[in-house]
Order: sequence, then C-alpha cells, then structure tokens
Amino acid sequence: MQHPRIKRDPKVMFGKPVIAGTRITVEHILRLLGAGDTVEEIIEDYPPLTVEDIRAAQNYAADYLAHESLVAAE
Repeated sequence: MQHPRIKRDPKVMFGKPVIAGTRITVEHILRLLGAGDTVEEIIEDYPPLTVEDIRAAQNYAADYLAHESLVAAE
C-alpha cells in the first residue's frame, strides 16, 4: 500500500519511517499515542504535524503489521 505522507531515507533518522518533510518518526507518534497523548496534544507539541499525518502513521503501522509473518502455536 502507498503511504505518500511517510518516507524512508537511510540519511534521515537511520532510515526509520518518518512523516515526509520532518524528522518525526512513525514510531515516536505511536509511542505518544500509546502513552495517552491526544492528537491535539501531539499537534500542539509538534506543529509541523497534521491530523492527517498522525492518521498516516497509524495506517502505516497497521499495514506493516498486516504483512508480518505468523508464528504457529506449538
């Protein structure tokens, strides 16, 4: 699936997926959400971000997990 708001470049944040035009990683956004920060709080703390950027980070992570290998139970 295409994620135009997410970029990977080995020269930016060691190649981790970031929001295009920033150095804010998808991982960081997900950790903030997981810690209980609201979308509004994240945008306030990181003004370059938009609601669409945060949704794109969530969608990217969901797509990544959807393509993970499954491990059979023993």
